[in-house]
Amino acid sequence: MSIFSVVQDSMLNHPGLITVFGVAVIIMLLLDLGVFNKNAHAVSNKEALTWTVVWISLAMIFSGVIYFVFKEADGHAFAINKFSQFQAAYWIEKALSVDNLFVFILVFGFFKIPKEYQHKVLFWGILGALLFRAIFIFAGVELIKMTYLPAFSIGDWHFNLGDEATHANFAAKQFFRPNVVLTLFGFFLIVAGIKSWKSSDDDENQDLSQNFGVKLVHKFFKVTPNFDGDKFFSVQNGIKMATPLFVALMVIEVTDLVFAVDSIPAIFAVAPDDPFILYSSNIFAILGLCSLYFLLANSMDKFNKLHYGLAIILSFIGIKMIIMPFYHFESTVSLSIIGGVLLTTIIWSLISNKSEVKE
Repeated sequence: MSIFSVVQDSMLNHPGLITVFGVAVIIMLLLDLGVFNKNAHAVSNKEALTWTVVWISLAMIFSGVIYFVFKEADGHAFAINKFSQFQAAYWIEKALSVDNLFVFILVFGFFKIPKEYQHKVLFWGILGALLFRAIFIFAGVELIKMTYLPAFSIGDWHFNLGDEATHANFAAKQFFRPNVVLTLFGFFLIVAGIKSWKSSDDDENQDLSQNFGVKLVHKFFKVTPNFDGDKFFSVQNGIKMATPLFVALMVIEVTDLVFAVDSIPAIFAVAPDDPFILYSSNIFAILGLCSLYFLLANSMDKFNKLHYGLAIILSFIGIKMIIMPFYHFESTVSLSIIGGVLLTTIIWSLISNKSEVKE
């Protein structure tokens, strides 16, 4: 149970809401691969923009549905909190997934994947991410529930507050019971933020031949350097062989698992007691990655200051996790800070890029 709200309600108590989410995602995935991308083709900027707008719109609409469902059940204030939790988790994942876009560019360039086959690789790569994120998020929430420390005191400071309280009582020196996992995640995210701040673009020519995904494919399959249309496997001389498309897919899957180590702990700070809020927001953000890649693939260098914003966001969330026993940021405040940082660094990047062009 969460220590951050008196009303114990979550999406788990609203199966109709979960059903709407599941049906919407399945229908959109079937339309994406089975109708609009049934035949391999290079995705145009217009098509990419359309799908980007569609996925973001669906996420915004679903957050509105969340608000109305919880308003009916728990009132306006609680509904706003749930709405803000979804929005904050969504934009955190959206921001941190920018790193994935750079990886897509790197992988497709290294394996020389033709543009008309890239959508299929990304589609199945993102589909795999849906499964792994579900495992990480639901297991993580259960782990968090089990790792709250029992009530204890340090001198006059009493860490004994639980679900019955909404705020720490500084006058009486009463604070919430710390959570071991959230605290460790907090320190981890601060370190990740520092690394992000110091990061550069020196990985553009990285050799992916030693990537774990590549080694995994070579361990279980024979690999051909030749493409066979948009197939992941090809039969040559009676032997089933993996094509470069499958190798690229496995590299993307492995890389997403690595990036999830940053993004999943980050969203736990938003709603540690509601896995479906975290999962649904995460999935809507990830599903829009494919179209966002095709939209921004040729202009990623214009956002050269964005890693500073990601560093600040990671560090903010890390600090938020560590100080949870003493102070809890409202979801609306967290959303405002994250949105403000993202907007500021995007504008900074565009201004900086324009200045460099003039010089």
